[in-house]
Amino acid sequence: MLYAILCYHDEAVVGSWSKEEDDAVLAKRAVVMETIATQGRLGPVARLMPTTAATTVRSGRESLVIDGPFAETKEQLLGFYVVECTSLEQAIETARELKGDESGGAFEIRPLRLFIPGSRAP
Repeated sequence: MLYAILCYHDEAVVGSWSKEEDDAVLAKRAVVMETIATQGRLGPVARLMPTTAATTVRSGRESLVIDGPFAETKEQLLGFYVVECTSLEQAIETARELKGDESGGAFEIRPLRLFIPGSRAP
């Protein structure tokens, strides 16, 4: 099953890291990603631009488009990994490996259901 591992952290904290600190975090994650890729389990990986670059479409009586990241959370979604795992336990272990010894933040794990255009939804 495919799992999305969503990386959350306080954007102000991550934004305050020096280039060297940021590079060190990404280098540690690259080692884990290489292992997962070698096993043929790694799907798309993306690091999102800061929330200051976000635009939000909110539903209500009328569809509303808002400049900014108005998702109402203390931590922001910074990026995600799509990983093939045989079980939730394997997905949890993969998230732990990706997180490493980094303090703060959270990695949320969600099973994915893929929709292929032109096919019937499962």
